[in-house]
Amino acid sequence: MFLNKITKLKLLPSQRRFLPCQHLAFYSIEVNNPLFDKILIANRGEIACRIIQTTKKLGIKTVAVYSEADRKALHADEAYYIGPAPSALSYLNKEKILQVAQLTGAKGIHPGYGFLSENADFAEILEKNSISFIGPPSSAIRSMGSKSKSKEIMETANVPVVPGYHGANQDPEFLKKMAKQIGYPVLIKAVLGGGGKGMRVVNDDTEFFEKLEGAKREAMKSFSDDIVLIEKYIVDPRHVEVQVFADKLGNAVYLYERDCSIQRRHQKILEESPAPHLSENTRKILGEKAVAAAKAVNYVGAGTVEFIMDSKTQEFYFMEMNTRLQVEHPVTEMVTGTDLVEWQLEVAAGNKLPLNQNEIRKNGHAFEARIYAEDPKNGFLPDTGKLVYMSTPKTSSDVRVETGVRQGDDITLNYDPMIAKLIVHGKDRHTALRLLGVSLDNFKISGLQTNIDFLRKIISIPDLADGKVETGFISKHEKTLFETNVKVPRKSIIQGAFGVYYKHILQNNNNNFAKNSKTYNPWLVKDSFRLWDVSLPNYCVTIKLEEELYKIDFLPKMYQPGHFEVNFSKSSDKSIVDTSDLIVLEIDATNSSDLEGTKIHLKAEVDKCMLTSNIVLLNDSLTIFDNSGKVGMSVIDKNSEIIESFGPKNDEGSIRAPMSSNIVQVLVKPGQDVDVGTHLVIVEAMKMEHVIKSPKKGVIQSVKFKVGDLVAQGQELVSFTQE
Repeated sequence: MFLNKITKLKLLPSQRRFLPCQHLAFYSIEVNNPLFDKILIANRGEIACRIIQTTKKLGIKTVAVYSEADRKALHADEAYYIGPAPSALSYLNKEKILQVAQLTGAKGIHPGYGFLSENADFAEILEKNSISFIGPPSSAIRSMGSKSKSKEIMETANVPVVPGYHGANQDPEFLKKMAKQIGYPVLIKAVLGGGGKGMRVVNDDTEFFEKLEGAKREAMKSFSDDIVLIEKYIVDPRHVEVQVFADKLGNAVYLYERDCSIQRRHQKILEESPAPHLSENTRKILGEKAVAAAKAVNYVGAGTVEFIMDSKTQEFYFMEMNTRLQVEHPVTEMVTGTDLVEWQLEVAAGNKLPLNQNEIRKNGHAFEARIYAEDPKNGFLPDTGKLVYMSTPKTSSDVRVETGVRQGDDITLNYDPMIAKLIVHGKDRHTALRLLGVSLDNFKISGLQTNIDFLRKIISIPDLADGKVETGFISKHEKTLFETNVKVPRKSIIQGAFGVYYKHILQNNNNNFAKNSKTYNPWLVKDSFRLWDVSLPNYCVTIKLEEELYKIDFLPKMYQPGHFEVNFSKSSDKSIVDTSDLIVLEIDATNSSDLEGTKIHLKAEVDKCMLTSNIVLLNDSLTIFDNSGKVGMSVIDKNSEIIESFGPKNDEGSIRAPMSSNIVQVLVKPGQDVDVGTHLVIVEAMKMEHVIKSPKKGVIQSVKFKVGDLVAQGQELVSFTQE
């Protein structure tokens, strides 16, 4: 039988010798190279765990590395210590990581994102040592790593770019002149920047030099280079990016686009794919321009071409190319049914892209929400501490949770404050959005501040549901998102107070309570105590929520097990006492030293409304998770001493550190007059700078720290005499 058309035959090298020579003329032979037997992951946290997930599926052995701060972190089966907590001494230590790769016999290194993922020198070092860099060639990293050079390349490739100055002249006066010529508002951006670092928006001449200095200082610290470019800042822009992939054989494709417009501090917190309200023609042109950008630098592997788009006209301009896998790559995986880490490994092995452009389909809609340890109400300041309690949504084919931490782990100031990523997929945008809401409701963390409730507020705003997104979304809806007078339902306060009551019963009436026992059963305890007996004592719990004190009296009903009369009053209106009925149907408790507190699961009925909640008690504070969301409260002890649960506050005449951080700059000295808003100290935490400003008018008395010092949350930074 003769073949009348060319057929592609994928063969392993070991199989080629079995093909009869006379048949070679009829076949286009495509050799499928074997994947690496072992790779090293030069990263940490969530992305390291994500890569391991794929390597396990493919049967590839992995080697992990860890710093002093990550000794207890989730790792691969084989993990090696590489240095102290500061990333410059560990995850950025090229020589040490190379040594581990050589020691373990790893044939490839996956850099993840951040750290060395876009370091051209590192890629070259690996090449010289016959170790594959699972990423693009160093030449592509260099070309796209410089924002000014990449703009020139894009112009040559006929990819539209934002008007601006990308030259070498860094004289402040000259840059200011260029900014005025371009027209305010302008964006100052570090040429080697990323993740919002080294970036400032300037609205007029008066603030140019201050913003320029801040951008340069942050750029030097993050990238060891303070060269910046100036470009036109587009009002009401959208941030739309395209996932591209290229192999070593000259093939390149795009896997559609993601909208990453919902941002705070120029960093993404909510991403989706496909981008809403985008015409199919615009979508096609975006993809084609992104592929043209990749081909212009002979790109290989996974990359993301980022565009800034006018939300009204859908005109778009090249912004930058991230020469690595993105944090938000799972939304693309969800809508295209692909595993992009597997694609990276195939391409790194020299194989052809798994799919051609016409074989790539988009199915449904996906969202990704980034869960951060931060306080949105306090300028999104990062938070540090222990994950006292962490419960994530149940995962499925449409719900993914990617994290590198677990309950009991510490979130430190050394690295990015992201705790996890929540990714959902639905048949359409509205379905995916509903699933995201339910999943956020089921994402519960206690022990430190998070942005979970803030994300819930974002997706509840009608404009988000309608797909009306742009990078100024958060500031546009600031009043709704940062509403402080949010009323906590009385039933939530009652549930939390009952948790305190129950803990009191356990501690004082049942010495035989087993630490490892999940469910308390008083009937198995040989003492005089009987739960729900008439001998159960009345008990009063005082709760502080915001600035309001609530008094909750629990009065067990005689001969009605689990039934309580609850008297509820608040300090601002002592004359009114509301009475409620509480019926406890189910209650489980875990009292563990690992949790540093007590976790209580409560199912109860309050005023004929069925409620299920989780209550976490830690020292003199509690957190309740119920259908009202997450509510943190303080408990007043027997001596009525109010215990603050949300960190120290600035007292009269002093300024205290809002978080654990490093002193970057001290801007005042003793004897100096300051006004409201005067910049006092600049601190750095989790790779971001934060300016501490004076809340009052006065005279500086003393400065407690110097540049380079490490301060803990609540430590006094500056003292002053108020005018």
